[in-house]
Amino acid sequence: MLQQQLQQQLDVLRKQLESSSPLSSAEQEQLHALIAQIELQLELDAVAPESSLRDSLEQVVEGFELEHPTLAATLRGIVQTLANMGI
Repeated sequence: MLQQQLQQQLDVLRKQLESSSPLSSAEQEQLHALIAQIELQLELDAVAPESSLRDSLEQVVEGFELEHPTLAATLRGIVQTLANMGI
């Protein structure tokens, strides 16, 4: 169930990337790389939690909070879902 929730949140993030605020190409690349990292983590279903992934997401959220609050809120939801999953 949490994986479904996470996948839905990633889909929302992708839609926001396609249609919303003016992001620089570096910001877009950063978010696409994080999405890929999250999906890889889910595919691997790693036994050991990937704390560096969560740390990376937290840093990105902090960077987006002022200029892109909607994206930051979506990312915070993803961080929380990952934490609930033990990742």
